[in-house]
Amino acid sequence: MGPLGAGLAVIGAGLGIGQIGGKAMEGISRQPKAAGDIRTSMIIAAALVEGAALFAIVVALIKE
Repeated sequence: MGPLGAGLAVIGAGLGIGQIGGKAMEGISRQPKAAGDIRTSMIIAAALVEGAALFAIVVALIKE
């Protein structure tokens, strides 16, 4: 399950970060004055998703 679990974690992280980026761009296009706040929130959310994915990859490879 090691490489398969790591691959699934990467796919999930890619989808999550894609959703975050897309919705952030949508929000900025609707409220250009809030671009700084939206960008900050986007970076924090992307970092959390990336951290969870990294943890999942490590667990998947250790369980191998």
